[in-house]
Amino acid sequence: MTVEKAPLPRERRRTTRGLRPLPELTKDLVAQSRRLVAGEVALFKAEMTAKAKAAGIGAGLLVGALVFVFFALAVLITAAVCAFALIVPPWLAALIVAGILILLAVVAGLIGWRSLKKGVPPVPDDLKPELSADLRALKGEQP
Repeated sequence: MTVEKAPLPRERRRTTRGLRPLPELTKDLVAQSRRLVAGEVALFKAEMTAKAKAAGIGAGLLVGALVFVFFALAVLITAAVCAFALIVPPWLAALIVAGILILLAVVAGLIGWRSLKKGVPPVPDDLKPELSADLRALKGEQP
């Protein structure tokens, strides 16, 4: 007992008339993909260039601000020496302020050194086990 299918209406019949062949479509797909990737890369470069330019201007302004802060601190240190010079001789006032600055520098240096030792080497601790697991998975080994 065979079941015969009713013929499709004329507007639903599929024909290849007017359609482009598959190799041509594939060639167009590759060309369009290349153009898309090239466009995305160009957009990425333009965006990164604009961001780098803005970051460069910002960094330059920050450096300028730091120069002004440096000179302001120098003036404040001079003011501290002058203030101590009202109480003790000027040479002693300069020595006192220099000693305070050296003490602050040593404390900041020790804290920075300790912090730097915590961050070196800058390699994630979990990276090696993760990469090993990925390698075993690529080889098809069971974990």
